Amino acid sequence: MNLKPIGVIHSPNKQEVGTPIQPRWAEHIEGRVEIFPEYAAGLKDLIGFERVWLMYWFDRAKQSELLVKPYLDNALRGVFATRAPCRPNPIGLSTVRLLKIEGRVLYVAGLDALDQTPLLDIKPYAPEFDCYPVERTGWLGQCRSTQTTADHRFSKPQTI
Repeated sequence: MNLKPIGVIHSPNKQEVGTPIQPRWAEHIEGRVEIFPEYAAGLKDLIGFERVWLMYWFDRAKQSELLVKPYLDNALRGVFATRAPCRPNPIGLSTVRLLKIEGRVLYVAGLDALDQTPLLDIKPYAPEFDCYPVERTGWLGQCRSTQTTADHRFSKPQTI
């Protein structure tokens, strides 16, 4: 399996600490998504969508862990029951508002990714496909945390 970036995310979020942990808490954060020239033709017809999914690589997350303490809880949880970035395949997924497209640059809002994050893919958000009513939300249903920004718990250790 070979993954290669199709672009890069430019964000005011320069470090994990203080970055919103989900797009819902990042509505005010605007940024740019630069698509590499060889992928620019793939942007045709995207401007008609209000929201898009960004798939990206958590390039600054620490080594994968199967049990993690997620931002919204203090209990150890299985990584697949969380949205923690330190995953076996550290792929991030965010739905952002598409404000405009200029050439091969998407201007977006609701950006919870870090600056210079490698972009893997873009897909249009379609409510008829992507929005399901649910009754069960696992441990999140009992979560009472109000934490909306990241701390250092998933960062790679700093090297000198």
